[in-house]
This record gives sequence, structure tokens and C-alpha cells, in this order.
Amino acid sequence: MGRRPARCYRYFKSRPYPKSRFCRGVPDPRIQRYETGTKAATAHLYPYHVRLLTLETGNISGEALEAARVSSNRYMMKNSGKAYHIRINLHPFHVLRINKMLSTAGADRLQTGMRHAFGKPYGTVARAHPYQCIMQCRAPKDGLKNAVEAFRRASFKFPGHTRVVVSSHVGFTPYTLPEYRDLAKKGLIVECGNHMKRLYRRGPIPKPSK
Repeated sequence: MGRRPARCYRYFKSRPYPKSRFCRGVPDPRIQRYETGTKAATAHLYPYHVRLLTLETGNISGEALEAARVSSNRYMMKNSGKAYHIRINLHPFHVLRINKMLSTAGADRLQTGMRHAFGKPYGTVARAHPYQCIMQCRAPKDGLKNAVEAFRRASFKFPGHTRVVVSSHVGFTPYTLPEYRDLAKKGLIVECGNHMKRLYRRGPIPKPSK
């Protein structure tokens, strides 16, 4: 029996149904790696930031996320070498259910139809909302064009309308380039691998009074 098409589970109306002690036997999602490329590079080495946004509300399957990751990663490796870092933001935590129906002769004697039709765990998807970031990439200046093209190709793996956006932030940090340079000049930034930590100078901590 083949897999049910993902278009059957494209939209959602109810609450999330995650894996728990009440929902067991959930198959593992197809996507297992959520970051590829040079993950240890500091923020100032890859200052250019590209995002892939979804413009619709709906479910995105783990197979679609894995296909987009493989597609974008292959294009970046071929054209930019190892000078990039791709991160998948959505995780497939919502569990899908299926009520399997028999279609053979005499099936009406073996199954109960739509009685007790809650279904068993079938797969997992990620819930997406408008203008939510599906995946993002940071790269040096000469890899910006390749990152945009890689995400354009990856967008064909997802349902609905998507948009590729070049962000003004430095890497995966929340600061723009002028803000980042100003903080670095004042010594208020500590490099933490692919991210950074900002220092706040609030003076010494007062001693507690007795």
C-alpha cells in the first residue's frame, strides 16, 4: 500500500497533536539533520543572510523539508564549496493519523467502517503560518547569489506560495550591519560560534543590605 498524498493533510483546523505517552508508535520523521554547511563559522565571516518564508497557513511534511534541505545543500556545495551555513527552522512535531480502509472482497465483514475512526499515527508534519521562516542561510558576499538561487529551487518542494528574502541582519544575529559594527567597536559582543552574545554594562551589582 502506497503513501497517502500529502495534499490530503495540507490544511489544519484543530489543535496540535504531538507525540506523547498518549500518542505512541509514531514513525520517525524523514528529516534528521537540521543544519548543514560550516556551522562553526562566526557571525562576521558569513554576514549575508537569506530566508525562505511561507505566505500561507498549512502543514509541511518532513519529506518536503528533507527534499528542500538536500536540494539547497547540493546546489551550495557545488557552487560555493563549504562557505555557507543552512538551518531548517521548522520541525515536524504534529502527528498525522490514518484510518486504514480495506478494499478487498468481503471487507465489510472485517472492518467497522467509520465507527471508531480516530485512526493510528501515520507520520509527522510541521505547522506553518504566514510569513514564518522555513529555512535560512548565511554566507559571505560572493555566496549571496548562490544562496538566493538555492532557496528558489528549494521553494518548489513546499506547498503554497513562498518568498525568498535577503535579510539585513548579520548572519543569524538580530542586529543589522551598522548596529553589529557599532557594538563590536565598543567591545559589547562576544563571539559564540555561529551566534553572538551581547554584553550589557549596568555597573556593579549592589551588595545586599543586612
